[in-house]
Amino acid sequence: MLLIRSIFCKFVVPFITNATMKKIKIILLLMLLTSVAGLAQEIKWMSLEKALELQKKSPKKIIMDAYTNWCGPCKMLDKNTFQNPDVVKYINQNYYAVKFDAEGNETIKYNGKTFTNPDFKEELVSRRNGVHQFTYYLRINSYPTIIYFDEKGNLLTSIIGYKTPQQIELYLRLFGEDKHKDMKTQEDFNNYYTAFIPVFKG
Repeated sequence: MLLIRSIFCKFVVPFITNATMKKIKIILLLMLLTSVAGLAQEIKWMSLEKALELQKKSPKKIIMDAYTNWCGPCKMLDKNTFQNPDVVKYINQNYYAVKFDAEGNETIKYNGKTFTNPDFKEELVSRRNGVHQFTYYLRINSYPTIIYFDEKGNLLTSIIGYKTPQQIELYLRLFGEDKHKDMKTQEDFNNYYTAFIPVFKG
């Protein structure tokens, strides 16, 4: 009886250990793949200064998200749209992406001018703050606003308000694929808008 028990233990314990180890390896592998996928699905945000510098070496258009810390729709845009895999992939391939706090304290140099925020107050960083000079320069009066620049850093246009992945796709492709260059009238854009079929999911 004792002999049978010892033989049984010799075979069963290694079997359980190997099975457990396999499960642990699978779990670790899944965790690794999930974390790598998460890293791959992030927009490569940078400063405007960095984007303008990169344009000189490798021309691409710039998309700039003008936001504030207290803006609810800005947070929705970050969560629902700028984390969408299709949006992330398209922006990273076709644009330099810039985050701009429209009420922040960043110093911005653009077109030979320097812009600051002399009315910025540190104690109001999470609430309504002084408006940045660059915000006025770009004539931004609503948040979020998405600003598009061409390959030479020249302003193309501003699009106001929260956009879903499918809604922003229309504009990403409009400028990213130079479709805007064929548009001479408002009717041209209206036709593009009506005929546009989004392929982004989410």
